[in-house]
Amino acid sequence: MNPDGNKETSLAANPSRQEAGKRILVMTSVAGERDAVLRGLGGRGSDRIDVVIAGVGPAKAAVSTTKALVKAKYDLVVNAGIAGGFAGRAEVCTLVVADEIIAADLGAETPEGFSGLDELGFGSARVAVDAKLVKRVTTAIAAAGLPVTSGPVLTLSTVTGTAATAQELIKRVPGVAAEAMEGYGVGVAAQEFGVPVLEIRSISNAVGPRNREAWRIKEALSLLEAASAALLEV
Repeated sequence: MNPDGNKETSLAANPSRQEAGKRILVMTSVAGERDAVLRGLGGRGSDRIDVVIAGVGPAKAAVSTTKALVKAKYDLVVNAGIAGGFAGRAEVCTLVVADEIIAADLGAETPEGFSGLDELGFGSARVAVDAKLVKRVTTAIAAAGLPVTSGPVLTLSTVTGTAATAQELIKRVPGVAAEAMEGYGVGVAAQEFGVPVLEIRSISNAVGPRNREAWRIKEALSLLEAASAALLEV
């Protein structure tokens, strides 16, 4: 079990085991996402793919990812889960592969508007993702017959709940596809260890006014499961 009492599938707990080929660490925020990924893997690649619950929010995700990377060596870290999609870019029940991971609320408000960490000169609120890897993964998911696009995925500590905020984010980040709560935390932890990172999101709802009746969490988890199976083909 992890410190929160949730069961996890992780070879990191037993670093003495030796695996052939690339090792992948998949971080999900909650048990439902973890279970969907594990169903998609169906036991395949279980000798080299660890699926760990990161917790909710960027801080918890960064700590959990760091702990896993301290315990074992990985060749790739993947943050996988469900997310909100921006209308016109990522519709409900489609998939997004992040081509950039952005901490959208890490910065300062100014009279001229929001200034991110990059503009303030205090580091970067962006985690780069290898373009070739994004293309390979997106192509593999599409080849499995799944609806997928690539684009920037935002990390927010407070998810969007109004149309005005959604429009502000669209204006600030051209081409933005989705928003979630853990990608940047997972990404900066991977960066510290020099490990490439991916973020794969299944869209369960539209970004904007919260309408729980319109959420499609069950369907999004099923899509995440299918995408996890396709990941093994890369």
